[in-house]
Amino acid sequence: MLPTAELDGLQSHPRIARLLRSLAEHPPLEVEAEETVRRAAILLALRARADGEPELLMIKRAEAEGDPWSGHIACPGGRMEPDDRDLAVTAVRETLEETGVDVARDGRLLGHLDDLYPRTPTLPPIIIRPFVALVRADVAIVPSHEVAAAFWVPVSALAERGAWTTGTVSVRGIERRVQVFEHGEYTVWGLTERVLRQLLTFMGEAPANGS
Repeated sequence: MLPTAELDGLQSHPRIARLLRSLAEHPPLEVEAEETVRRAAILLALRARADGEPELLMIKRAEAEGDPWSGHIACPGGRMEPDDRDLAVTAVRETLEETGVDVARDGRLLGHLDDLYPRTPTLPPIIIRPFVALVRADVAIVPSHEVAAAFWVPVSALAERGAWTTGTVSVRGIERRVQVFEHGEYTVWGLTERVLRQLLTFMGEAPANGS
């Protein structure tokens, strides 16, 4: 049975309430693209930790030859398949396949943020839609072979200004200076860093540097 009371409680948290207001007042940008451009969806799954504060599910992708996002810190997600009715279905399906979290059974979709696409021309042309969902606190994570690790990041940690800075990352053997979000041993950059900025912006807490 869907944990309605639990999710209602999380939905009333100030940060989640601001997110919902932003989604209602500012419809997200949806990018129109040629049929040759692939579409994908990711899921920002939020649950309540023991003290009621929301935290976000993130993964470290497994190392895989030929995968441009191999080893990156990300949110669950992937490409839209022909049988997917829409991108919301894609986000829910990919999250279930990669982490074992079943949003259809144990959660609630809230909506989606602005569509994004990679800024690096060497990456494949793709439009990515980030969906946001609430999930029950006791969901079990069962990582697939595509996921090296899965962990929860408190939204309060995302909101810490000092965690957002400029760092050096290696891209195909070339070092680049990019904007990053740092959390413990993990460094988030690229498209996922932009998605996290969006999430905070919709919550009214965007980091100071960059956009």
